[in-house]
Amino acid sequence: MSMFIRSAVFEEGGAIPGIYTCDGEDISPPLEWAGIPEAARSLVLIVDDPDAPDPAAPKMVWVHWLLYNLPPDSNGLAEAVAALPAGTREGVNDWQRTGYGGPCPPVGRHRYFFKLYALDTLLPDLEKPTKDRLLEAMRGHVIEEAVLMGTYSH
Repeated sequence: MSMFIRSAVFEEGGAIPGIYTCDGEDISPPLEWAGIPEAARSLVLIVDDPDAPDPAAPKMVWVHWLLYNLPPDSNGLAEAVAALPAGTREGVNDWQRTGYGGPCPPVGRHRYFFKLYALDTLLPDLEKPTKDRLLEAMRGHVIEEAVLMGTYSH
């Protein structure tokens, strides 16, 4: 079985419901995953938007959520997750804070990628890393990845 990530509230390529955005309650959607390789020692979740600020002329990838050292035996995150699995650490999103920041596109319909990585190691405490710092720490340790993409526009 290949590793996968999905959500009960939107399908691959489908619209993310407004409750999970800045137009709603800005809470994290429920996520579930399975097929984690036996060799995995930790998981990383990166949620980002490559269409910022305008899908017609993207200039940057906006980071919405960074989690690392998720236990490989975890099977997802609850809606509006308040308590992360034991050992999970957070990175800093592009609002310069930890935690989930939902879709809030300034213009157009954006794509939001929920990327799950299985690593062959447990990462050291990176002290609230940026996405670049986290990717650097992950280099050479990714054994499998899965992606869920949803879209949103105001």
